[in-house]
Amino acid sequence: MQNQTIKKYLLNKMEFNRFTKKNLIINFLIVTLYLLWNKFIGTIRNEHYFLVILWLSSFYFNDKSRRFILGFSIFIIFWVIYDSMRIIPNYEISRVHIKEPYNFEKLLFGIKHNENILTPNEYFNQNNNKILDFLSGFFYINWMPVPIGFGIYLYIKDKYMFLKYSMAFLFINLLGFCIYYLYPAAPPWYVDFYGFDLKIVPGNRAGLERFDELIGIPVFANIYNKNANVLAAIPSLHSAYPVVVLYYSVKKHLSLYLKIIFSIFMLGIWFSAVYSSHHYIVDVLAGIVLAIIGLIVFEKLTKKPKIQYQIASFSQII
Repeated sequence: MQNQTIKKYLLNKMEFNRFTKKNLIINFLIVTLYLLWNKFIGTIRNEHYFLVILWLSSFYFNDKSRRFILGFSIFIIFWVIYDSMRIIPNYEISRVHIKEPYNFEKLLFGIKHNENILTPNEYFNQNNNKILDFLSGFFYINWMPVPIGFGIYLYIKDKYMFLKYSMAFLFINLLGFCIYYLYPAAPPWYVDFYGFDLKIVPGNRAGLERFDELIGIPVFANIYNKNANVLAAIPSLHSAYPVVVLYYSVKKHLSLYLKIIFSIFMLGIWFSAVYSSHHYIVDVLAGIVLAIIGLIVFEKLTKKPKIQYQIASFSQII
């Protein structure tokens, strides 16, 4: 009965009014500050304009689109924080580790090949084929679409679970961002191109170049040319995301078929990260551990009645 009363109150409070003075002022300030911020940290790019258009059109189109964009504002916060990390690069805060991850990878997972000990990345650079090139690109291109797609599914089916999932996603990302600043680390492709000396270089698609060549479209070239965190390989957040997706698919009691698909996606991402020379195996393992620890901590924090109440209340708004 109490929940129904809360829901009715919130629904009345959120009655759709398209152009109220309050909404116009708030959105004007949000958009202006966002564009000024991006101008301050670098330049305003097409994706920034796209995000502004998406926000405003969704907010003012109708009640359902407004609720949707409010719910997914958690993912927008993630993007804004990630994109803003370029203002203070992690290599200006802590020493960049280039040789240490490389040597540690070779020590733990080195492969003997032609009388030499290679890292798995170096081995795959010398031993690749078009099938694996395509599969690695296919899995890696879905590193964000699958988590967002799963989020949309949860939003439609279970808004409370959606909020927990999206908040856990943000929480784990924030933990990863902190580690990026505490322990800047070069990806494997950096060593291939630049050796062990520190150079400030743009992002690189590395082994994913072979996927672009296969399909004839510079998909990954366009993505990695805009990478805000080149020297941030540990932990691999690409490897953490599918763990979060699989965990909440189990909590939601999805079908075995979907759990198998998410498991294959997870393994595919892990393999692709190494095969494409974007991460060492130790980076992948660090991402998995981060996801597990982050989920344990997050679930413990959100068991508190006050937090559960706040999540339930917001779930009625979206």
